Amino acid sequence: MIRLLLAEDQHVIREALVALLGLEPDLEVVEAVDSGDKVVAAALVHRPDVAVLDVDMPGTADGLDAAGELRAKLPECRTLMLTGHGKPGHLRRALASQVDGFMLKTASPEELSAAIRKVARGERVLDPALAATAWNLADNPLTPREADVLRLVAGGAEAAEIAGGLFLSAGTVRNYITAIIAKLNARTPTDAVRIASEAGWI
Repeated sequence: MIRLLLAEDQHVIREALVALLGLEPDLEVVEAVDSGDKVVAAALVHRPDVAVLDVDMPGTADGLDAAGELRAKLPECRTLMLTGHGKPGHLRRALASQVDGFMLKTASPEELSAAIRKVARGERVLDPALAATAWNLADNPLTPREADVLRLVAGGAEAAEIAGGLFLSAGTVRNYITAIIAKLNARTPTDAVRIASEAGWI
C-alpha cells in the first residue's frame, strides 16, 4: 500500500482527488491539507510514502516551498507536483529542488495513479506535455535585487515607496525599473510584471 499526503487548496478538487485515488487498491490517502504551510507538519505525523502537492497554494509556502522543506525534514517521502499550467519558472524551480515528479492537472486519473506508483518506486516523472518546456527553459535574466523591485512594482508600490522599503534612492529604483524593462523586452513596468510572473521569476 502506497500512503499518500495530498495538498490542494481548492476544496472540490481536493475531495475529488481523494475520492479518485481512494479507488485504487494500492493507494491510500492518509491526510489531505489545504495549504503548503500544513504539509510538513502533516507529513511528520502521518509519514506518507508520496506527497502529491499542488504548486499554487495560499499561505507563506507554496507547493514547491513545501516540497523543499519536506525533502530536508522527511527525505524518504517522495514528492509529485501538480499544476494547472506548466509555467517555465515553476518547472525550473521544481527541477532545481529535485522533486520526483511534475504533472499537469489535465492528466487522467490513470496517468496520475501511474505517476504516483513510479515516484513511489524511486523513478522521476515529467508530464509529457511539459517535456518540451523542460528542454527550452530560459535562465532568469533578473538579479535578486531587480526581482525584489519588480515584486514591489507588482504589489502596486510607487518608486518612492520601493526606495524606502529597499533603502535605495528613488533614482536608483527608476534605473532598476528601466533595466528590468529592457532585459524582459517589455513595454511598461506592468508588462514586465506580467512577463516575469508568467515565467515564474517573481
